[in-house]
Formats: sequence, C-alpha cells, structure tokens
Amino acid sequence: MVRVLPRKRLSRALGTLTSARAPKPIVDAAVRAFVRIYDVDLSEVEMPGGGFRTFDDFFTRRLVDGARVVDPDPRAIASPADGRIEDLGTISTMGELIVKGQPYTAADLLGAASAAAKYEGGHYFIVYLSPRDYHRVHAPTCGSVQYVRYVPGTLYPVNRIGTDHIPQLFARNERLAIVQEGNVHGTVTTIMVGAIGVGRIGLSFDELETNRGHEPGVRSYADSPIPRDRGDELGVFHMGSTAIVMTPPECKLEIVAERGAAVRMGECMARGGVR
Repeated sequence: MVRVLPRKRLSRALGTLTSARAPKPIVDAAVRAFVRIYDVDLSEVEMPGGGFRTFDDFFTRRLVDGARVVDPDPRAIASPADGRIEDLGTISTMGELIVKGQPYTAADLLGAASAAAKYEGGHYFIVYLSPRDYHRVHAPTCGSVQYVRYVPGTLYPVNRIGTDHIPQLFARNERLAIVQEGNVHGTVTTIMVGAIGVGRIGLSFDELETNRGHEPGVRSYADSPIPRDRGDELGVFHMGSTAIVMTPPECKLEIVAERGAAVRMGECMARGGVR
C-alpha cells in the first residue's frame, strides 16, 4: 500500500499541518495525546513560555541542560541521537555493509562512490529514532563540518514495516550526509535519513531543509568550516527517522554498543582513534 502513496507530497502536506498555528487548546490536546500514547518524559523537556505553539514545536523539542551527558572521553564515538542501535559493524574493503540482513554499499548510502572510498574497511553505526524519542541529531565526534551532501530520494517509513519489506530502504529515502573532519577520528560522516510523515530534515548551521524545494547536491564549507564538538547539534528530524555514522579504516575502534540496545544521545558507541 505504501508503495503507491504520493509519499513526498503527503509528507509536505502533513508538515504544513503540524507547523500550522492551531488554537492552543487543540495543540495542547494533541501533545497530551502523543505524550500518553508514546510515554514521553516531559520532565526533561525545555518548555517554551506559554507552551508549544505548534505540534511540530513539540516534536522537535529541546531538552533541559543536563538531560543528556556526552561521554567525556575524547576517543569516544558518541551516539548522535536517542533511539535503538539498529545495526553496527565493519564496512568491508569493498564498501559493503549489512543492515537488518540486507546488503548495502557505502556508496549507495552516501550518494557518491568518491565519498564512500574513504570508509572501506571502516565502521558503521545505525540508530533508529522512534516517535517517542528526542529528534535532534548531534555530532558523534569533535571536528569541523566540511560539507553536506543532500541526496534526493523518496520517503518510505523507516520502522520495522519499512526495513522488513522495502529493499534498500536507507539508500532510497532522501537524506543528508554531514561530513566532519577531526584529529581524533579522522573524516566521520553522519547521515540523517528522511522518512514518510512530515518528512523534513533541517540543519542547525544552514537554512537547508529537505523536501522543501532546495536543490540536491553538495554544500561546501571548506572556506569556513563549521566547528562542532562531540554532542553539538547537527540537525533535526521533523518526524522520526534514522541516523547512520560512518568512520574511516584508519580510525581503529573498540565497539562497546550492542545491536538492538537502547541508546541516548552522547553515550559511547565505540572508543578509539586514528593511530
């Protein structure tokens, strides 16, 4: 059924609806229902004065200071988001990796063979964000953002229905690949994968938003790289999705995260560095 839906147009329409300023009692009722259904912990939420103006404001909520602790070890690869470790492992020397039993290539996920070459023999980590999770994505490493690649695509659901029934799901949905360069871990890419629903991804350091008419392709910051420490915000999902982290082979890692485990932003997924 989902294959025949006008997924991107539907997502844009839902985005318009959730971003619209409805009467406060309606927004409050929608938030209360969502909190009840998904058991959202409001005690850690930074509440704006007067409450949330739109449902999207709630969904993209910020957290109070101290709600998340970023691992202090500079050699830690931190989880970029709250969620579940959907998969992790080694990228083969041919650039292949397995996600939920399905073969992928780094080139397909990154949208460029030239970008994928530097990750052959490296590691990957996939974090799935459920509807209840905090939906801002943060830097897994310390390093300046050199460029972002906006890879066009469709918008399938990224829940279990999607991963079980849509071949090459993560390589078919539109996504942003955010590339950081640092001294400890080398060139690390965080891929934010879109999903059906509101279906929009925004950056924290650029006006670029997916599914909003912006041109796909590369945005370079080489002339003025964007500094980001581990745990600094990279972007935000307007509805749930998935974050993928890739590290290069020269970054030797000891993986400490476990496949299927719950994880919070800032928790260590692996330790190591460029030797």
